[in-house]
Amino acid sequence: MTTIVLTGFMGTGKSTVGRALAQRLGKAFVDVDERIEQRLRLPISEIFARYGEAYFRQIEGEELAQALQEDAVVATGGGAIVDPENLARMRAAGPVVCLTASVDAILARTSSDSSRPLLEHENRRERIEALLAERAQAYAQADVCVDTTHRSPEEVAEAILIYLGAILHPKELSA
Repeated sequence: MTTIVLTGFMGTGKSTVGRALAQRLGKAFVDVDERIEQRLRLPISEIFARYGEAYFRQIEGEELAQALQEDAVVATGGGAIVDPENLARMRAAGPVVCLTASVDAILARTSSDSSRPLLEHENRRERIEALLAERAQAYAQADVCVDTTHRSPEEVAEAILIYLGAILHPKELSA
């Protein structure tokens, strides 16, 4: 196993936890959203404004496919897993870990962030709840879900390491 995929909604800690996890594992960290911004030399909010979500999702799929070929911890965009092709690629690459958080935690973590075009809405809570409901079935396809609501990034990374240890060394745990 080389690639570990982190997915989940905006504000659940994919980038922060991903960096901590990669460091603990001695792996590279790849943030797909950062790669998209570097490739197009635009922030994601500007990509959405200029070219629309469909174009963003196309580029996201391309960058995700490349990232999944690396020996790395890969943080996907929050909506990447909704695309069945992306999900299949993720599952083929390695374990898929979905980070979750309560609506209140997501709201607090994203409240001052204007770089999230899908949350630019009159009622941000309502928008978060609607997107979470839309994506629930896709997020449920992950191998494991880890709630980040009341955990530090290091605690989340530790929970993921415990899960990875269980799937890598199941006989040792049952002995």
